Amino acid sequence: MKKTLAAILYTGLVALANPALADLAKAEAMRDGDMKKLTFHSEAQPAGTAEFTTFDGDPMSLEQYKGKWVLLNFWATWCAPCRKEMPMLSDLQREFGGEDFEVVTLATGRNPPPAMKSFFDEIGVDNLPLHRDPGSALAREMGVLGLPITVILNPDGDEVARMRGDANWASDNAKAILRTILGQDSAG
Repeated sequence: MKKTLAAILYTGLVALANPALADLAKAEAMRDGDMKKLTFHSEAQPAGTAEFTTFDGDPMSLEQYKGKWVLLNFWATWCAPCRKEMPMLSDLQREFGGEDFEVVTLATGRNPPPAMKSFFDEIGVDNLPLHRDPGSALAREMGVLGLPITVILNPDGDEVARMRGDANWASDNAKAILRTILGQDSAG
């Protein structure tokens, strides 16, 4: 009983000291189904700094997304699970995208731009970026092994959670977790 009381007290103090940290703990506790694969880090981890490019070849970096929550998805045109989950990520962008949140898709490895465009056209995705990491520099720096990998970055640009493999990002549970992370949950 004393340990339980101490844990509750500690969680409350952490919430008062850092509300964002409390939201992550609450989001982690909510995981169910596919979302159980979403691993929250005990402390935010630095994200990669390697440059990648826009579809047209202009240089970019994750630094350009600082100030908002980012769901960063590493994918490839040859990846069947990526094809399955990309429309769900598109739905998340439609529902949550804006000043505070963005779904960022990054094709890593050899993905010819025409094949990337065809991939999105075939699955009906028209609202996600076709960014490229052709040399896999950012993917290697961030320890991306296998695809898809989805990483959640906080507004400071640090990695707070990671999922290996595909998931049902359109599920009520996934959306509830995102609402909690973004501070949009009405129960909180």
